[in-house]
Amino acid sequence: MNISLLAIGKTDKATLSSLTDDYTKRLGHYVNFTFDVIPDLKNTKNLNEAQQKEKEGELILKRIKNSDHLILLDEKGKMFNSVEFSEQLQKKMNIGLKQIIFVIGGPYGFSPSVYARANEKLSLSKMTFSHQMIRLFMVEQLYRAFTIIKNEPYHHR
Repeated sequence: MNISLLAIGKTDKATLSSLTDDYTKRLGHYVNFTFDVIPDLKNTKNLNEAQQKEKEGELILKRIKNSDHLILLDEKGKMFNSVEFSEQLQKKMNIGLKQIIFVIGGPYGFSPSVYARANEKLSLSKMTFSHQMIRLFMVEQLYRAFTIIKNEPYHHR
């Protein structure tokens, strides 16, 4: 199985980028993992919220194949604890999914077309976090999930 994390806009905090890179490398021991960034839109001052979501949505959907399992990180998504999340990943591996793509949207969320394409929505918390921090949290939770699946000591039960 391949797992990708797709995000809108770059991270301008070196510390967060460094930590995200560290967990990305760790994940490589368990799964083929990629972290891709769609550059921020230019000239957004001339776009309203809906127009910005639509343009970002077009960029997201260009990167998704019909066979990809698309999971949006969304405040209205399903929440799991870390063990439950690892069990969900294990189920996806067991049924033979080839590609899972987790997507972190732009500042206003996702367009209706992206929601329509999504297979699932996932929420990491009832709290709101910056898009830059969510990248780190998601990569760390993926790493944690694989250590749980492999019964390794990173996650203390």
